[in-house]
Amino acid sequence: MSSITFPNSPGFPSSASSSSHEMRSYSPAFDGASFQVNPLSHHPPRTPRPSVASMSTSSIYGTEMYGSRMQEETISESRVPEEDTETGDDERVSAEAEDKVRKEDILRELLKTSNGRDKAFKIIQYSLRMYLLFHSVVSGSVLRSRPRSAWEAELVKRCESTIAGFSLTRKCLILFNWLTPLTSILDQHASVPFSADSSSTNRLPAEKRKGKPLLHTFLHAPPPVLLELVNGLSDDVYTFARLGLIGKRLGERAGRFADWCWFAGTLVNLVENTVERSVILTQQHEVESRLYAESMGGATAKSNPAASKVDETELGRLQRQDYWIQVTRLKLLMDLIFVSYNVFNLKRAKSQIQTFAGLAAAALR
Repeated sequence: MSSITFPNSPGFPSSASSSSHEMRSYSPAFDGASFQVNPLSHHPPRTPRPSVASMSTSSIYGTEMYGSRMQEETISESRVPEEDTETGDDERVSAEAEDKVRKEDILRELLKTSNGRDKAFKIIQYSLRMYLLFHSVVSGSVLRSRPRSAWEAELVKRCESTIAGFSLTRKCLILFNWLTPLTSILDQHASVPFSADSSSTNRLPAEKRKGKPLLHTFLHAPPPVLLELVNGLSDDVYTFARLGLIGKRLGERAGRFADWCWFAGTLVNLVENTVERSVILTQQHEVESRLYAESMGGATAKSNPAASKVDETELGRLQRQDYWIQVTRLKLLMDLIFVSYNVFNLKRAKSQIQTFAGLAAAALR
């Protein structure tokens, strides 16, 4: 083993003015190459570390150390999962798209379809009926002492003619509306053309295969689809009667049958709406329970940001669905009130209640 000379040893010169040669012979003693590791030692050699005394106080207790720690904590907190980033980007893009869409564009897209024009004309029609209703009340209470002027009588006559025109126009717009349920029934008939034993039937030649009859498909179609089909056909017969193509008596019967179909279809839609809302409320309760359990368990948005973000997004989506389901249910209730007067031949306050119900249904639609 190489000999190392340490200070204050017998062989070390005591003079303060030691030569540069002696200093150079002393400095390599700390080189790693001059040491040999004892193979029997249980402790590994320590790596050279800078002296603590050489480090300034500011580097230990100052901004250098704590600043680096704060920077690392900031970076770790600012890390967001990729799912949250993508969700935020999607929300930002959708918000920007909503800001760019103008009301005129929405109205134009609405009036492109016959269904949209029907609802727009319905709002105008029942708004005019509401005006005539208030005009009759005001003129009957205030102007009871004097006769109605000519321009007032002409205005009322023109409004009544416009209402009748809008009613007929709306009936013409929904002509052949029964093609939609008919197409769905025919698609169902084409998708299941063979009998239940398809394994044995498919082995036969094409000319020997026997499909189900069309009447069987109609009888096994969903009741709401059948109601919509029959309602559309009855409405068309009533419209043709108003146009003069069919007798008036047949048109009245078709109109009454269409009202009954409308009444039954509205009840079915109300039941479906109630079931759908119960499902949405159950899912909403599950998400809220999960968020409450996470909050009571000490989990926060920083400790588990991905799960919290997903639950909050899901809760917002379910709340929006529940809101529109309630709007749809209110619209169906207005339709039910309106058609009940026609179905059950109710006479008391028929014009007033049907006007309010029709305008509310058109606005909610």
